[in-house]
Amino acid sequence: VQLQASGGGLVQAGGSLRLSCAGSGLSLDSAAIAWFRQAPGKEREGISYISAGGGSTYYVDSVKGRFTISRDNAKTMVYLQMNSLKPEDTGLYYCAAGWGARVASSPLNRDLYWYWGQGTLVTVSS
Repeated sequence: VQLQASGGGLVQAGGSLRLSCAGSGLSLDSAAIAWFRQAPGKEREGISYISAGGGSTYYVDSVKGRFTISRDNAKTMVYLQMNSLKPEDTGLYYCAAGWGARVASSPLNRDLYWYWGQGTLVTVSS
């Protein structure tokens, strides 16, 4: 069972990136997916969540209005479109899969997620 995050890179402030999360060995379409990021010297924080069916999404305040999470269950892919990037968005971005009502009630609690991708690096220059 693996999750793989991709799409990171170096971008100037104000630019955009789209991250992708692909699952292998598991049925992503039944899982809630969240994106987490870890900035240098900081703890990993949850930034966005999407329910298994895609009908419910959640964003941390710092990315609201700039990031959009979506999923394509036919392709077992989850995306994070990141616009208007800021230097403080720099970090390693991870996708994670979780199941159950507890995830829905606390969508950015990293302890509730079972499988994690390896992380993709996003660097935003000023």
